[in-house]
Amino acid sequence: MDKPEEKKTNWNVVRYDNPRGIWLGFPGLCKGCGLCIYKCPTKVIHWSKELGVYGTPRVQPRMEGCIVCGMCQMVCPDCAIRIEKKPL
Repeated sequence: MDKPEEKKTNWNVVRYDNPRGIWLGFPGLCKGCGLCIYKCPTKVIHWSKELGVYGTPRVQPRMEGCIVCGMCQMVCPDCAIRIEKKPL
């Protein structure tokens, strides 16, 4: 029997911190739909100059204004964003 072909996935993580929490982005999952940009209540998420896995721009936050509400994580259809709140 032949072995199934192994596919490698890029699980690199980009991490941004502020005193309230951590914003983790997974470029290998982001398709560049922009829902997180549209839904962010403080409008701190913007397009990055770097491209994601589909050749579209990925997103990144400006952490100085991020309130770590988690809205971007909730609306991302590809689970490309994870928010970790820091205890106060």
